[in-house]
Amino acid sequence: MKYFSLLTAALFSLGLSASTFVEDALKPYVESGELPGAVAILIKPGAEEVACLGFADVDKGRKITLDDPFMQCSQTKGFCGVVVAKLVEDGVMSLEDPVSKYLPEFGTLWINAGVKDDVKTLVKARNVLTVKNVLNHTGGFPFEICCKQAWIRGGGWSGGAPLRSVASIAANSPILFEPGTRQQYSNTGIDIAAACAEVATGKKFEVLVKEIITDPLEMKKTTFKPTEEQIARKIEMYDCGVGRKATWRAEDPWEQRPYNDDHVFTSAGAGIWTTTRDQVKFYKMLMNLGLGDNGVRVLKEETVKSILAVSTRGAMAGGYSLGLVAPPEDNENGWFGHGGAFGTNCMVNYHKGELKLWVVQLRGGFRAFENVFNEAADKFFAETIDNSQAEAYTGRTE
Repeated sequence: MKYFSLLTAALFSLGLSASTFVEDALKPYVESGELPGAVAILIKPGAEEVACLGFADVDKGRKITLDDPFMQCSQTKGFCGVVVAKLVEDGVMSLEDPVSKYLPEFGTLWINAGVKDDVKTLVKARNVLTVKNVLNHTGGFPFEICCKQAWIRGGGWSGGAPLRSVASIAANSPILFEPGTRQQYSNTGIDIAAACAEVATGKKFEVLVKEIITDPLEMKKTTFKPTEEQIARKIEMYDCGVGRKATWRAEDPWEQRPYNDDHVFTSAGAGIWTTTRDQVKFYKMLMNLGLGDNGVRVLKEETVKSILAVSTRGAMAGGYSLGLVAPPEDNENGWFGHGGAFGTNCMVNYHKGELKLWVVQLRGGFRAFENVFNEAADKFFAETIDNSQAEAYTGRTE
């Protein structure tokens, strides 16, 4: 199933070629059963390819569509980045604010300096932990926090905890290094940023996401609490690998059923359920520098350019802005966006007006299929579009 932009449709009606790079590249894997199903969207000025390949549920023969719900996992981090960017734009917060301004328990932090002869040494942190640090993974926090040798998962994962609880435990646990000096990918840090936003505004994080992002962009199927009807239509999860048929997985250990009861909490590090149709609205807004496809402006252009589309880590290796992977310098070849634990990914380039979105729910060797998708995307973006006949077309039949 493919959908094309108006210009691409016009070219197609004129008898010009309309390539299907993703479908051609991935169709053999779908036919063999190695890839159960995927949705891909490629956009550049004048052309787009949208491919719905295979099944959302193989056993039931349910074809995958743009409207099937799925867990986007860490792509939720970008939503936190946009929420905080909006609050910074409005003067409610500053990226250089100490986290302790909003959460006083972070006033004193201790660094784990190691264990020798059964003695653990803690050193008092010298650097001030800032909002920017927790949003770009330089705060010193582990992926998830550990309390008395037990992992305390953040919200979004089953068996998680409320944002303020996650922050409180993190503040009273040793961090890994001096804030701002190194990087460690951390759900905990993003949840701390969301907790700061809650204190700064007096609103729950899920309310801020709704007011700042999902309502303005008309993302009506995006939620932290999917309904039973949505869950029944979700993209099923599969264990996969090249050269072997994918097998259905009832659940991931981190994301256990049920998905919408009281043991799942709102999170900024992971947790939003969405659909492809909704998700592309979010990333098109980033590609269009804060302007939604529906004409609603979420952020100012300069806000996106200065703190979302470019790394806030300075010269530190591994570009990351606010909840988003981003290039170290603003340039025309710079892509920014994010992926998720179950294989989803979306990156955009505002300079070129390009977007590549990939939706699957896979565990195991999904990177191989993502690589095939990226190779197909490279070919799509490299193809030159001949608009001459479309520009000359008047619509007259005589």
